[in-house]
Amino acid sequence: MLEEVERWLSTRSWAAADRPLERLLAAKAARNQSVSVVLPALNEEATVGAIVATIRRDLMGPEVPLVDELVVIDSGSRDATARVAAEAGARVVHRDAILPRVPALPGKGEVLWRSLLVTGGDVVCFVDADLKDFDASFVSGIVGPLLTDPDVQFVKATYDRPLGGAAGQGGRVTELMARPLLNLHWPQLAGFVQPLGGEYAVRRSLLERLPFPVGYGVELGLLIDSLHTVGLDALAQVDVGVRIHRHQDGQALGRMAAAIYRTAQLRLSRGHLIRPELTQFERVGTAFVPRTHPVDTEERPPMREIEEYAERHAA
Repeated sequence: MLEEVERWLSTRSWAAADRPLERLLAAKAARNQSVSVVLPALNEEATVGAIVATIRRDLMGPEVPLVDELVVIDSGSRDATARVAAEAGARVVHRDAILPRVPALPGKGEVLWRSLLVTGGDVVCFVDADLKDFDASFVSGIVGPLLTDPDVQFVKATYDRPLGGAAGQGGRVTELMARPLLNLHWPQLAGFVQPLGGEYAVRRSLLERLPFPVGYGVELGLLIDSLHTVGLDALAQVDVGVRIHRHQDGQALGRMAAAIYRTAQLRLSRGHLIRPELTQFERVGTAFVPRTHPVDTEERPPMREIEEYAERHAA
C-alpha cells in the first residue's frame, strides 16, 4: 500500500460515532448547509418504507433537523414501492418525469444523475432502498464529515457485509473485480473498504461536475472521477457497522462485474469496447443455453452542462 494511502487511512477514515448529532446540527447551522437524501428504488416495497420512516423519525424531526429533504426516485417499479415510500413520508418522483426531453435509460446511475434535478441540498446523500435493519447512522455518519470539515467533498460508507451468516463474505464483485482494478490502476483508492457501496454523500458542487455511468458502474466511476477532480484528501470513509440487504445471484453479479470493468476500461483509455456484451450460460434441461446481455456503455454528462439544471440554479 502506498504511504499516501496509509496516511489517508489514519486521517480520513472515521466511525459514525466520532461525530455526535449535536455536533453535526451545530455545524450545519453555522455553515447554513442543507442535506438531501436520495433513495433510488426499483421494486423495493419490502424495505423502502422502513428506511424512509427511520430517516424521517430520527433525522427530520424538530429536535434533529439534519435532513432537509428525502426523495425516492422510482425507476419503474412494478410493485407498490411508490405508494409505500409516499405513505412513509418520502417525496416520490418517477424517473421518467425528470428531464423528459432526454429518454431515460435503464440503470441505477441514470436515476442518481436525474435526482440532481429534483433535489436542492448542498450535500446529497445516496442510500440504496434494499437495506434491512436500517439505522439512521447510515445517513448521519456519512454526511457528518461534509458538514464539519470544509475540505472533505466525498464520503463513502464502509461496513461489514455478511453473506449466508458469514461475516465479511458479501461484496463479491468488490473483491473479485473492483478491488483488483483499483489496486492495479488507481492505487490511491486502495484504502476504500467498500468502493462499490451504494451509501455515500457528496457535495453537490462536486457531483454536478462529474459524468455518471448510467448502470452499475456509477459507484466506481464517481469514485475515480472524484479522485482526479478533487484529490485523495478530499475523499473519506465512515464505518457505519453492518449492511444487510438482498444478495443477487451469480449471473447478475457477472453482469455487474462486466459493467464495472467497462467503466474502468473507459477511464483508462477513453476508448470503446469492440463488443460491449456479455454472454453467460444457463442450464435448460440437458443443455447449456447462451444468454447474451448488453454491458452498460452509456454515460450522462456532468449535470452542470444540462440546460434545465443551469436554469434551475440561476433562478
